[in-house]
Amino acid sequence: MSSVPTQFSRVLSGMRPTGKLHLGHYHGVLKNWLRLQHEYPCFFCVADWHALTTEYENPGKISTNVWDMVVDWLAVGIHPGEATMFIQSRVPEHAELHLLLSMTTPISWLERVPTYKDQQEKLREKDLSTYGFLGYPLLQSADILIYKAGQVPVGEDQVVHVELTREVARRFNHLYGREPDFEEKAHAAIKTLGKKNAKLYNDFRKAFQEQGNHEALEKARALLEDMQHITLGDRERLFGFLEGSGKIILPEPQALLTKAAKMPGLDGQKMSKSYGNTIALREAPESVEQKLKTMPTDPARVRRTDPGDPDKCPVWALHQVYSNDDVKNWVQENCRSAKIGCLECKRPVIDAVQAELAPIRARAAEFEADPAGVRQIINQGCEAARDVARATLEEVRSAMGLVHE
Repeated sequence: MSSVPTQFSRVLSGMRPTGKLHLGHYHGVLKNWLRLQHEYPCFFCVADWHALTTEYENPGKISTNVWDMVVDWLAVGIHPGEATMFIQSRVPEHAELHLLLSMTTPISWLERVPTYKDQQEKLREKDLSTYGFLGYPLLQSADILIYKAGQVPVGEDQVVHVELTREVARRFNHLYGREPDFEEKAHAAIKTLGKKNAKLYNDFRKAFQEQGNHEALEKARALLEDMQHITLGDRERLFGFLEGSGKIILPEPQALLTKAAKMPGLDGQKMSKSYGNTIALREAPESVEQKLKTMPTDPARVRRTDPGDPDKCPVWALHQVYSNDDVKNWVQENCRSAKIGCLECKRPVIDAVQAELAPIRARAAEFEADPAGVRQIINQGCEAARDVARATLEEVRSAMGLVHE
């Protein structure tokens, strides 16, 4: 499907628990979540099972990492009243859907995921010849499909995972969406649209199926989204009937491409724990000050009187994130003419980073002092997530003939 019905407007996103988060996480993921939580029904997942795919030999640190990460989510402003935050392993329906989807997903689909061989190469010191590692993209698909999430915020490098999920859902719907009396129920559902809308639906469906008119398909979908009086089951049948398929049990999600936010680290590379170039969201002010003051600069600028080139300096990359045009012009002019030293150049960045982190650090301290409250938030989120997941799984079991009464 190229568009997502209104009832499937949920957003699903998640992070592996790697411990306390840093500015790269904040600018690359969390700022986007802060916006999305006010626009869509959002489900944010602590992907602890995914952490086990590479850390199965050292699981002891995962629990600590889970709570450190949750505190950081709350500290930056992810709000339990706006988004559902939950721990993946506390919603076992993920695992059951993963199992059921594994019955129909070809192994070749998993082997061709680019990150499979890439990660094996990058993590050669680990034994990743496991089913868990091979199957983690399918577990990601289950994470998305269990909530019927219509949109998944990803960067360009993760679009392939959403495409796999679409293929998995499409195959599932093809295999199990055909009710014995599907067409009869679909025609009955059309009559509930009303005479005028039923004619429009049939005309649009004919134009798409006979002429390949995709504009007609989109108009038909828009028509169905406006029909608030029809049941969810009829809506799913009519979406499927448009394309000549069966009932849409698991809707195909869309990749919600996020604006690339490559947060530079202290050495100019992408900020990453593996590079040792991070600033943590809860890092002490004096540590932040020291790290930024000692950042490398343009290697050609040896003496204070040597002119510099901001484009060759890691500090300039941080100015691109934190400084306004006036400050950036000041840097360009005065660095190249040696009118300012490197410490002077760093000062606006230091002040901006400290100003950004101060409220996050303060809120984090409040949540750290109330671990019971943090656990209560997650407990409630897990229950809310399970309510949705159970409903989806009931449909899946029924479609697969696994309801034995």
